[in-house]
Amino acid sequence: MEFTKSLIKGKLVKRYKRFFADVKLNKEIVTAHCPNTGSMMGLLDEGNDVYLLPNNDPKRKLKYGLEIIKSKKNLVGVNTHFANRIAQHAFENNLIRELKNNDSIRSEVFFNKDTRFDFLIEKNKVKSFVEVKNVTLFRDNNTAEFPDAITLRGSKHLLTLIDAIKKGYKSYLLFLVQIQNMKYFRIAKDIDEEYYKNYLIAKKAGVNFLAYRCDISSKKIYIDKKLKIIND
Repeated sequence: MEFTKSLIKGKLVKRYKRFFADVKLNKEIVTAHCPNTGSMMGLLDEGNDVYLLPNNDPKRKLKYGLEIIKSKKNLVGVNTHFANRIAQHAFENNLIRELKNNDSIRSEVFFNKDTRFDFLIEKNKVKSFVEVKNVTLFRDNNTAEFPDAITLRGSKHLLTLIDAIKKGYKSYLLFLVQIQNMKYFRIAKDIDEEYYKNYLIAKKAGVNFLAYRCDISSKKIYIDKKLKIIND
């Protein structure tokens, strides 16, 4: 996925009310839209380098969107709305070896009246649901983690992926690590113990868990490397 315009570098002042971030651009303080409603744990230190995407849409009140934060020398993609676009680019370009050479790729497909998954992929008449989780948490220099806060919705998705297996589908959960330089991935069971328990149940039931790291720059973000999951 390539950015449509050149990103502008600034310094983070603060993030507040979930959707807003004040950023210092040269000597001016601007308010940018924050496209991430999560906790963004570990990323919000004042003075962190950030990268903003400018927009000229007269209908939008905020003229910048927060796209990347640099934390502990690593660039982190924080726009959760881009996660599915990055994943779709990977599927279409065979960047995920477990999900290559697909016959069809559909997005935002309902499994039942209450739940839709990010993708339904078909290959050789085998249908697979894929749910994508954006990952921005890291507490050491080489291990990404999920979740960064308690996620009831995340646990629901795990249990529903099990239901999909019972109905004849294959199920995948892709942890999309938008963090440079990571080597490993793990479930942050100290943050959400219930999610970890459901992860173990889902794994035993046959849900396939994948963690892939992104290559990140101010011009583009795309999947480039599989990470080892170290909870096992």
